Amino acid sequence: MPRVRAAAGALVLAALVGALHPLSTRRAAARGTTPAAGIHKIRHVIVIMQENRSFDSYFGTFPGADGIPMRHGTPAVCLPDPLAHRCVRPYHDGSDRNAGGPHGADAALADIDHGRMDGFVTEALAARRKVCPTGSTEPACVGAAATDVMGYHDAREIPNYWAYARAFVLEDHMFEPNLGWSLPVHLWLVSGWSAVCKAPDRPLSCRTELGQPAKPLLGLDGRPAPRTRYRAYYAWTDVTYLLHARHVSWAYYVAPGTQPDCADDDALVCPYRFQGPRTPAIWNPLPWFSTVHADRQLANVQSSARFFAAARAGTLPAVSWVIPNGFDSEHPPSLVSRGQAWVTRLVNAVMRGPDWRSSAIFVTWDDWGGFYDHVAPPRVDRAGYGLRVPAFLVSPYARRGFVDHQVLSFDAYLKFIEDDFLGGARLDPRTDGRPDSRPDVRERSPQLGNLVSEFDFSQPPRAPLLLPPYPAHRRRG
Repeated sequence: MPRVRAAAGALVLAALVGALHPLSTRRAAARGTTPAAGIHKIRHVIVIMQENRSFDSYFGTFPGADGIPMRHGTPAVCLPDPLAHRCVRPYHDGSDRNAGGPHGADAALADIDHGRMDGFVTEALAARRKVCPTGSTEPACVGAAATDVMGYHDAREIPNYWAYARAFVLEDHMFEPNLGWSLPVHLWLVSGWSAVCKAPDRPLSCRTELGQPAKPLLGLDGRPAPRTRYRAYYAWTDVTYLLHARHVSWAYYVAPGTQPDCADDDALVCPYRFQGPRTPAIWNPLPWFSTVHADRQLANVQSSARFFAAARAGTLPAVSWVIPNGFDSEHPPSLVSRGQAWVTRLVNAVMRGPDWRSSAIFVTWDDWGGFYDHVAPPRVDRAGYGLRVPAFLVSPYARRGFVDHQVLSFDAYLKFIEDDFLGGARLDPRTDGRPDSRPDVRERSPQLGNLVSEFDFSQPPRAPLLLPPYPAHRRRG
């Protein structure tokens, strides 16, 4: 399976997605260009980013959601298994540990297969043959792991996630912003773009890159480095530049530990690397942005322990991103239950603190991780969208038990932040005072829904929904 090694290759491949999924006019509703009255009741936006799950793998059987196609209670789809010469249907998977599949840009296009959404098993098997020598005990290499991409979980394995979705808002058309893997996704999360730049001080030298946005990443030794050794590799503008200019507080919280994602974007197995707030890495790209250096805000990248302390004290910044370590991330082979417990502790910390009444907590997963999803992504530009991921909103102003069918992407988080704190200013090279060469302004895409429609700002703030991190009825497996 060839990797996407250059922007040109990635864009040519991405162009094949083309007309995969015509946008529904039904899902284009509620997309105002100005923030709705009441948005400023939200003074704390928190984005929690987990790892490597598709929407169908977590919410494919959730009532009222656009889930796995069923006929008389049985999955109506069956994907080819070229080794067993049969097909594999989606099935309930009670396992706590999964293997998943490759999730680079090539794998995304192969899984999508021109809108047929039938490449998941084939891609997982091909990746397994590449990385699994005889006798390997890697989780991705054992037993039926190659076809666990067709497995799905439900309230038996992830009761807290389903409880949040039932009580607050589930987003059933949240697409990762790009075709591919974690690093481009995390770049899009904070900047609305993934690129590679010829010079770190020249924003106009950047071009779209989905494979390896940071070549220096491949040589990173994984050990903590003094801040004085940080270098800027990303020259284009990220949202912290706009926040800093408007004196809006922000923090990017990183859980110290390991990071399982591979620098080879199509690999399933690689040695774990250390991560922390002092190590720029795949899940922690902000220290590589020239804007963060110029604004002297490297200290805003902090340990996740600081998030819990701020939530407890009522001193959360206006904008928070929270990133797990490998063990808490749900990134295969990490345990689903441990990831759910991590997210539950984060949500509980906010709910128990003074800032709950003015918070919006957005929880999502960075990419699909090779797991099956039946919805072909719409095309917004040559880089994406990528595949559908789980996502939900928890807030005292969230609509109760609402399934949001709007087409969304992580660009919608930027749009909400900009509308709430920046007067609607966008990451637009024509207006933001720092021109770069990004091909479009994603927040202004006519396809993109508006997260404001998920709130009812006329209601009194809702009480917290405190949940046990490890529900007693969770079945181990």
